[in-house]
Amino acid sequence: MTHSELQEKIFQISSDEEFEQVALATFRYQYGHCAPYRRWVDLLHIHPDSVRHSNDIPALPIEMFKRRHIVSFAEQPTGYFQSSGTTSMEHSHHYYRTLALYDRSLTQGFRSFWGDPAQYRIVALLPNYIQQQHSSLIHMMEVLIGQTRDTLSGLHEHITQSLVDLMVSTTRSDRRLMLFGVTYALLDLASDYAPDLQGAIVFETGGMKGRRKEMVKAELHSVLKAELHATAIASEYGMCELFSQAYSRADGQFHTPSWMRVLVRDLNAPQCPVPLGRTGGINIIDLANLDSCAFIATQDLGRRLPTEQPLDTPFELLGRIDHSDLRGCNLMAEGQAFPQR
Repeated sequence: MTHSELQEKIFQISSDEEFEQVALATFRYQYGHCAPYRRWVDLLHIHPDSVRHSNDIPALPIEMFKRRHIVSFAEQPTGYFQSSGTTSMEHSHHYYRTLALYDRSLTQGFRSFWGDPAQYRIVALLPNYIQQQHSSLIHMMEVLIGQTRDTLSGLHEHITQSLVDLMVSTTRSDRRLMLFGVTYALLDLASDYAPDLQGAIVFETGGMKGRRKEMVKAELHSVLKAELHATAIASEYGMCELFSQAYSRADGQFHTPSWMRVLVRDLNAPQCPVPLGRTGGINIIDLANLDSCAFIATQDLGRRLPTEQPLDTPFELLGRIDHSDLRGCNLMAEGQAFPQR
């Protein structure tokens, strides 16, 4: 398939058979157009013609987004997303040809889980992110806030009494409050103000950033529910290396849009999947990553959950993998004649 054909088919997937067809076509397209990914597949001694199922598609270690330009196009990128972190950290860079694929994936995925953004007032508490010029989370919030068509929706760096009053009053209005916040900002809101946000959808986006003691998810969500009077704490699973998001409505069980798949790999044999319900490393197939690499081995630990719903791969996130730089990734970084862009 051509790029334009793939781009349309990705967002029209309506069956597992269609997902398989588009995933395999995307794999062959990216093997032919993404030099770092082709080198990785070759290092694994996998011939593209031997890949007959999406489960067999090699996943690129996510660390390579820190070390190479992972692109499947020849033009000059128009921009990039950069991973968050301190200035001394090595950051990932996700280069894009345009933002059309990201915006379409974001909008279509959000609407499939939460409906029209215009029914919400979106408040985003994202200190430390607002100053970052290449944050995918900030771009996500700006797109969704724009789609609310609400002048009182917005991004906020600091919590003020007037902002708290706005959120509380929204819970009594025709619009539903959707609050996104980094972990420590939500805890600050809870401990300093304890507003009654009953009926609101509260999204915890992760990140203590050294501001507070780390907490296990169950404890964190219990505190937030009690102090914010929320019935559940929702979550969004996304990162700068992905153009799509998975969502959890409650209890840390994430669900994927139709063009996204979660697989779980054996930590001791990365090319081998583990059975449903077993813990391992999370691999992501994100077909919206058409212009970079759609097949990624993350540094996250998790397990797949059973489902009777087609086109959904529910999963639970269990933390990060220790010593997460894969040996194969280091081989790529040091490997002979590895192509640069």
